[in-house]
Amino acid sequence: QGTVARVESFVFATELRRVTGLLKQPDYAQALRGLAAEVHDWSGGTRIGECLAAFNRDWLPLVDRRTVLVILSDGWDTGDPALRGAEMETLRLRSRRIIWLNPLLGSPGYEPLTQGMQAALPHLSVFAPAHNLLALRALERHLRG
Repeated sequence: QGTVARVESFVFATELRRVTGLLKQPDYAQALRGLAAEVHDWSGGTRIGECLAAFNRDWLPLVDRRTVLVILSDGWDTGDPALRGAEMETLRLRSRRIIWLNPLLGSPGYEPLTQGMQAALPHLSVFAPAHNLLALRALERHLRG
């Protein structure tokens, strides 16, 4: 008898938004329409540090030593890498583990050389690709461990 995990979902670009309710729609097309209506800043650049700061300010009580955080991002950021590092440290100290899935990691020759990704790497338990279905299936083993 396993325990039922609580799952919360957020999206970020220039702002953090909680989308848990939108993703609980029984019809995926309806969920996608809800996301499109709610999230307007998909192509406005990404400020990951600022979004993590907003999460830590407003939602940190959701995180405890049982929490596995999964971040799906290419890591490109227009914000301050030092802020990203500090906010990642807060999450690392509070959570069980942080898994960062990066779709670029599956590309030949990719190296996480951006300042923002370099600021995040020391705080990660797992840094894994997310470029195809097989890579996403591999996430299961990281969630169990």
